[in-house]
Amino acid sequence: MKLSTTEEVLMNHLWTLEKAFMKDLLDAYDPPKPAATTLATLLKRMTDKGFVAYREFGNSREYYPVIAREAYFAKHVNGLIRNFFNNSAAQFASFFTKETDMSAKELEELRALIDQQIEKKKG
Repeated sequence: MKLSTTEEVLMNHLWTLEKAFMKDLLDAYDPPKPAATTLATLLKRMTDKGFVAYREFGNSREYYPVIAREAYFAKHVNGLIRNFFNNSAAQFASFFTKETDMSAKELEELRALIDQQIEKKKG
């Protein structure tokens, strides 16, 4: 299941804060801040989708993410590779390295990361 763009913005705030009450989430937004009712609606949808849960403290709810940022991102990158690159990580890597504005230094860092992963898989 996927989050909408507005849900992703809210989820990013929640990942950063790790746990938050409604006031904390509102404070995380730059002006113009969304209405509290808008956030409440988004949080309800995200809870129904299984991305967010909460603990109740009297009349207040403390929200926290159920899914880690890395897990969410990994799922979407894998979906992108599957749907747009014929399930080929090599095609994705080729596109990524050619079409992004990476410096030679960044490409070298990427190569070092790939070399590390190759060694891990061999060992």
